[in-house]
This record gives sequence, structure tokens and C-alpha cells, in this order.
Amino acid sequence: MRRVLVLGGTGWLGRAIARSALRTGAEVVCLARGESGVPPAGARLIRADRRDPGAYDALSGDWDHVVELSYQADLVEPALEALADRARHWTLISTMSVYRRNDQTGANETAEVLEPLDLSDYGQAKVAAERASSARLGDRLAVARAGLIVGPGDPSDRFGYWVARLHRGGPVLIPQTARRYVQVIDVGDLAEWVSTTGLEGRAGVFNVTGSSVPLAEFLTSAAAVSGYDGELRPVSDEWLLRHDVHYWAGPRSLPLWLPVADTGFARRDNTAFLATGGRVRPIAETLQRALDDEIARGPLRPRRAGLTAEEESDLLRLRDDGPH
Repeated sequence: MRRVLVLGGTGWLGRAIARSALRTGAEVVCLARGESGVPPAGARLIRADRRDPGAYDALSGDWDHVVELSYQADLVEPALEALADRARHWTLISTMSVYRRNDQTGANETAEVLEPLDLSDYGQAKVAAERASSARLGDRLAVARAGLIVGPGDPSDRFGYWVARLHRGGPVLIPQTARRYVQVIDVGDLAEWVSTTGLEGRAGVFNVTGSSVPLAEFLTSAAAVSGYDGELRPVSDEWLLRHDVHYWAGPRSLPLWLPVADTGFARRDNTAFLATGGRVRPIAETLQRALDDEIARGPLRPRRAGLTAEEESDLLRLRDDGPH
């Protein structure tokens, strides 16, 4: 029986990867503190703080596939030291945030990356993790530079904000959509690709992301999925920034909204990923999965991203009272 080790496996993405590996018939072990949850049924959890001496001592034998989700050097490097010689294949989950420039559309995996000078920066730390992993593993390594990961259970609330907001109804504040795009990867599609990559021993660097969709088209699809028939009320970037609304994520933001100058962030080339058989499900399907999850979790729950109902109501009132 194939043996798969997920370094993590109790958080959102880790559980999805472990679940996908189980479907291949593998024995799946998750090494984690277990503070973010539990692995899926069928996977075995070995509790350990990966910063402790001896954290990997309980992992005996060889592994067909090791999946690393971390970006922190004090987790990535000891794992390589302890396990690289016992791993037939290794997948590092990286990120599109490794790229130095976001103003180039259609950039592929050869685009220039950041220099890892500040390892407190997520993108730079992932570059360091890529380099350390490549130096140790060579052609046994797959680097998955994931796009924005979305779908049921998403803890960031960026993607689900829109379909939940439209489902609630009423006028909706949106940014101007011209020259703006959305590019995501469904968590299920990413997990499936990671499992297949390990099974096939596929090596290389891949932009693991879906197709780029104009923001206007994305909002139209979200409206159709949610049954929304109200009014979308656009405002300019200048107006939003003047009223302390933030780009992309976090409190008091309009999620997925980026400066036009950074449009390349949501228009990366995914040809290599697709050539390996990577699945990109229709955006409407991912939106429906997100909506079902939002309804189950409660559309009015506290969120990590977006505008609260009160904030949006105040902003809409200001919009109607003056130029925007």
C-alpha cells in the first residue's frame, strides 16, 4: 500500500489533500499539532510540534509521497533533513505570491520571483522554501504555486463574500469592473492534482490555478448562482480608498478587488498545470459550492474579509449623496 504523509493535514487545505489521497487507496498519515482540527476519517494523526527536537521520530519507514504546506524555514528545513532521504516524491504547496511583478499578464513559471530577504514576508518565505526543497530533492520535487484557493470551508472569506452578499439581496456596493479579473483554484481541484502528482511522481514547477475570468463575468455568475436580481452599484477606486475601503482581503475590504496595475496577479498562465491533466471546474460550480457552504455556516456570521452590513449601508448612503 502506498504511504502518503501530509505535514499538516488538520487545516482546511491539508484535510482536503489527505481526503484526496485516501480516495487513491493510500495509507495517509498527518503530522501536526492538531490545533486547527482533525484529519479526515481514515487518516492517522501523529501529534507533534514540528519545532520540537524529535518531532519526526515517530515517522518510521519510507514514504511514497510527502506533502509540505508550510512556508516557515524552521518547519520546512528540519522536515527536509528528517524525511527527504525516505521520500520517493515530495510536493511543496507554494503560492503565486512568489512572483516579483504583478503587472505582467500571461506570465508563466519562468517569471522572476522575489528575493527571499525578509522571511516574515509570505511570498519571500515561500521562495526560500522552494529553493531549500529543490536543493535537497531535485527531480523528486513538485512545486505547486497555487492561485487563490477557494471553496467550501475557506477560512479567508474572500471568495465566499460575494456569493453570500448577493444571496442576502438589496443593492450591493462593487468596485468598477473594467480591466479587472478573478483567477482561483477550487480546493477540491488543487487537492486532487496534488494527490495525482504524488501518484505519478510528477516533478517541476506549476502555476496551479484556474482560468482568468473578468470581474464583471464573475459577478454575473455569482448573481445567477445566488438568484440575485438587485442593483450592483459601482464606485471608483479613488472613492473607495477615500472612504477607507481596502483592496483584496481583510476587514472593511471589497474582496478580490485589486489595483488595475496589479491585474497580472489574476492573469497568470496555467498551461503547464492543464497539460498535466489539472482539472478546472466551471466557476459556477465553485460558486455553488461556496454558496452552499456559506448558507450552512450562516451568511451573517462574523467574517475575516469584506464589508459588514452596517459598513456597506453607510457607504451606499454616502455614494447616493455625492459623486463617486
